[in-house]
Amino acid sequence: MSTKPDIARNLQKVLNDLPASVKLVAVSKFHPLEMLREVYDAGQRVFGENHVQELQQKVGQMPKDVEWHLIGHLQTNKVKYIVPYISMIESVDSLKLLQEINKQAAKNDRVVRVLLELHIAEEETKYGLTFDACRELLASGEWRELKNVKICGLMMMASFVDDEQQIRSEMLSAADFFDEVKAQYFADDDAFCERSWGMSHDYPIAVECRSTMVRVGTTIFGERVY
Repeated sequence: MSTKPDIARNLQKVLNDLPASVKLVAVSKFHPLEMLREVYDAGQRVFGENHVQELQQKVGQMPKDVEWHLIGHLQTNKVKYIVPYISMIESVDSLKLLQEINKQAAKNDRVVRVLLELHIAEEETKYGLTFDACRELLASGEWRELKNVKICGLMMMASFVDDEQQIRSEMLSAADFFDEVKAQYFADDDAFCERSWGMSHDYPIAVECRSTMVRVGTTIFGERVY
């Protein structure tokens, strides 16, 4: 019989590891509502979910001041369901998806904050834009016409490996790419400031690699219940 994790203590430990400049997104996918409420009661307000359906179920049952981030792959036909309340979509990996978010956000009279997701890790299972594809998307300039979307930075997942050097190298290459894109396209845009990398197994490395946002689930909630 597994013992129940001390969620409030786990949360505090993670927060103690993070400098004030790094925001914590508590990844709550597959975890039951009572665990989310425990984390909320301990002071956490930013939650990350991977699946639209699960997110929809939780939104109505959690307090209104929760800031919801969608961090999983998003299909264009699901955008309309989350745009009314989502605080940030961290996993934008195509111009088509950006355009759909813009369209649905306009219908809801909202401006939705997004991050462009990079594919750096060597695992095939991960989504995201290569550096060149991201350069191409930005160079096209079409995103500038989208008035109901605000590009606020970049997101990536490092390879799920024990090799800290590889993780560090991937994160640093994302940080350098952020600087390139910032200088070229967002130099005068203070909103373009987020570097979302770092998860339960590598967030201390991410902090060293100039992350501004880490997405931590297992370290806070314990292993997921599928």
